[in-house]
Amino acid sequence: MNNKKSLSSHALKMCECALMVALAILFDLLSKLLTGGMSDMFWPGGGGITIGMVPLVFIAYRHGNLWGVLSAFVYSGIQLVTGWYAPPAGTIGSFILCILLDYVLAFTVLGLSNVFASFIKNKLIGYGFGAFAVCMLRFVCSFLSGAILWGDWIAWEGFSNPWLYSFCYNISYMLPNAILTALIIVAICTVFNPKTLKRYKKDN
Repeated sequence: MNNKKSLSSHALKMCECALMVALAILFDLLSKLLTGGMSDMFWPGGGGITIGMVPLVFIAYRHGNLWGVLSAFVYSGIQLVTGWYAPPAGTIGSFILCILLDYVLAFTVLGLSNVFASFIKNKLIGYGFGAFAVCMLRFVCSFLSGAILWGDWIAWEGFSNPWLYSFCYNISYMLPNAILTALIIVAICTVFNPKTLKRYKKDN
């Protein structure tokens, strides 16, 4: 009986994680459609304003670190398959580093939101902090990738300092994304307990 309950629980978690990954993809696509022109104008090298990270952050609060990381890792693989851009250097090392910094690490870190949230005693503030923190970790990955791997492209754009350019370029969309994701997560968690999906009682 316990084994059946355990299998049923795992199956439910897998279904919810798959749903959140699908929602993340859908939200990302909708965000690109709504801001497509702006994204092409301000971030021609990739990036843009999106709410696609919200489901990945939320599932980590819902089911914990392991399921959060696994969900975000699956999402990173989908992003890699559907949005791969080869670095200008063209070496094996640069390809591997690009896969790690632009996709695997950049998106998998979103599943660690629960880790950062646990540092804050106030749960609601913790949820917001965790969401903001993992988004900024994604920024760090993109910043390093831009400075290390895309220096030739940056030089072609007419900028001599790839580190400064990469910082300004990536922070211009990742900081708004981090704030937006944190605000949406806080708004959701103000109404629903992510662990139970039940509404909070009014006297709480």
